[in-house]
Amino acid sequence: MKKISIVVPCYNEEACVKLYYSKMQEIVNKLNTEFEYVFVNDGSKDKTLDIIKELAKTDSNIKYISFSRNFGKEAALYAGLCNATGDFVGVMDVDLQDPPELLLEMYDGIVNEGYDCVASRRVTRKGEPIIRSAFARLFYKIINRISDAEITDGARDFRLMTRPMVDAVIQLAERDRFSKGIFGWVGFNIKWLEYENVDRAAGKSKWSFRSLTKYAIGGIEDFSSTPLKVNLFFSSLTLIATIVLATFMIVYAIIGKNIPLLMSLSSVICLVSTLILYGMAIISAYIKKIYKESKGRPVYIIKEKN
Repeated sequence: MKKISIVVPCYNEEACVKLYYSKMQEIVNKLNTEFEYVFVNDGSKDKTLDIIKELAKTDSNIKYISFSRNFGKEAALYAGLCNATGDFVGVMDVDLQDPPELLLEMYDGIVNEGYDCVASRRVTRKGEPIIRSAFARLFYKIINRISDAEITDGARDFRLMTRPMVDAVIQLAERDRFSKGIFGWVGFNIKWLEYENVDRAAGKSKWSFRSLTKYAIGGIEDFSSTPLKVNLFFSSLTLIATIVLATFMIVYAIIGKNIPLLMSLSSVICLVSTLILYGMAIISAYIKKIYKESKGRPVYIIKEKN
């Protein structure tokens, strides 16, 4: 009999864990497979870990990993994938924004249709702030134009994968992770299931606009070198602009019109200085990533697990 492992990252989700488990058990009972939960407690400060331990005492299929501190959702996903033992491995959020019933279609898509992965994507962003939704759509358009990884608009982490695909994802052991890009980069045959946005079952989202923006920028840095080329492009524009300005000043001098020298020099110097600093900022972001990878620190540290 095949085995399914579901990786469930948790950070301060005491209000959701039992609701999630109860809803998932209804789905598990419909699957003719062995089943394993891999809860990853990402340094929660509430009673999340205590609730998971309580559930683990009543269900031997519940495994848990608890970090020494908060390392972030990406680290939790990676830890769960590394410790999952199933023939098929899924990833889900504990807040029930990922409809558990889709797991049945995912399993069918892999077993009966031959897909390597069946993933979910939202076709609406109902309930999200308008600005946040607009920036999300813009991000997907930009990253798909400049990166070598296919990242579907509205894609969720919620998916079920075969063991070969999971092993391929685990091989990409970079410290600064962007799972949506990694899932797309490794390839494999993916089927997408569409659904409308679902509100959280309880609690509040841990993703602020600032953290999502930081996550998006990190994804662009991880899967595209295009921003580095932007510096060269603007440097070329600066050179052309400088030549044009110099030509105009020479022409004005020839026809006898006065041009304030200080104003001319200041405009050129400011333009060039701004573009140089902008280019340096982009390069610095990539150097920072190289620095983080070169230190070789672990993606996460486990404090305890069963």
